[in-house]
Formats: sequence, C-alpha cells, structure tokens
Amino acid sequence: MLEKYLDINPEVRAALKEGKPVVALESTIISHGMPYPKNVETALKVESIIRENGAIPATIAILEGRLKVGLTTEEVEFLGKTSGVIKTSRRDIPFIVANKLNGATTVASTMIIAALAGIKVFATGGIGGVHRGAEQTMDISADLEELSMTDVAVVCAGCKSIL
Repeated sequence: MLEKYLDINPEVRAALKEGKPVVALESTIISHGMPYPKNVETALKVESIIRENGAIPATIAILEGRLKVGLTTEEVEFLGKTSGVIKTSRRDIPFIVANKLNGATTVASTMIIAALAGIKVFATGGIGGVHRGAEQTMDISADLEELSMTDVAVVCAGCKSIL
C-alpha cells in the first residue's frame, strides 16, 4: 500500500536490480542527533565509507510526504538545516505521508521503508531499547518490536545507553 509513495534513487534502484550490496541508513541522526553542519558532514562521510567498501548507501527519509530511499546531497543538506522535521517512527508514517510533511526516520521506520524498497541491510549507531522506569511508563522503543517483524538485518553497536 505504501509502495505508491515510494521514491527510490536511480542509483539505489539500479544496484538493487543488479544484485549489488545496498546499505540503508536512518535520517533522525541528521535532523535530531547533531548540530548543523556536523550532522550533514557526518551523514555524507558515512555514505562515503559505505561506498569505499563496495556498497551503495541509501539514506532514508520522508520528504513532502514521499518515502525517499537514497537521498541526494541536497536532500541530506535540507534535513540537516531545516527545523520542524518530524522524528518519524512506525506509528507516524501514515500521518507524515498523508499530510505531505517532512520526517526523519528512526530505526523502526527506516527498517519498514528499507524493506519496501527491497533493501536487506541497515546500519545504524544503536537501536532504542527499554527505557528506565518502563515498568511505570511502558516506554519501550518501537525498534524492538520492529526487529521481530521486519526482514531487514540491522547492524549496530547495540541498544543506546542513554535510556
């Protein structure tokens, strides 16, 4: 159903068609994780490292309601500079798409969109986990449930320690 909202970068599409390795990347780190310009520099450096190791990077975000797989440099720059980009998890995707908003993808939403595009590997610094006091708040990251439901391998350092 979401496929009609999916825009796959031509380079990523060609790599997938040819069976070349493609690595998905989330975009929350760009819009919510670091200050500008370090956020953009870091995102582009990670993409460069992936290329140096023989794979095609596919940074994922939602821009003007479109599920974007494989951002251009200009789109990465836009995410890094623009305020009001919404941190988007699984539950937020329909709202962001329907209202043609801009969303930076979390681990969970990146996995969903990567799977829609046919990408099987996703690299990130860390996944969300069970937050302190969860026995009272039920604050449990959507990332954990997504790992059990979506057929994408997530390569990371583990759960984020600041929970």
